Amino acid sequence: MVDVHLDPVVLSGLQEVMESEYPKLLDTFLDDSQKRIEALRQSRGDAKALGRIAHSFKGSSGNLGAVRLAHLCQRLEAESAEAAGDLEALVDQIDLEFALVKPLYESERQRFQM
Repeated sequence: MVDVHLDPVVLSGLQEVMESEYPKLLDTFLDDSQKRIEALRQSRGDAKALGRIAHSFKGSSGNLGAVRLAHLCQRLEAESAEAAGDLEALVDQIDLEFALVKPLYESERQRFQM
């Protein structure tokens, strides 16, 4: 299992590229992620829906440096395609991991308050 929750190198690179839009990117990610968490919770029992949500959540998490969250989403995507494994347990792990990284992103966002 991946132990890195948040990759600071990815965030630094995004900050450099996005410049003044970086805080907005963080806000968008947090808002979008919260919606995906809710969608995962509501889709328990629907492997196909879980796979679709996990796929898009994997991409956004990876792009924003949430390494472990992206890894868990990748696992959910793969296991939902095969209807293998304990999908509900993976949803719970994703939920917990987001609960861990959310304050890290919020703290990062706070650095740019005016």
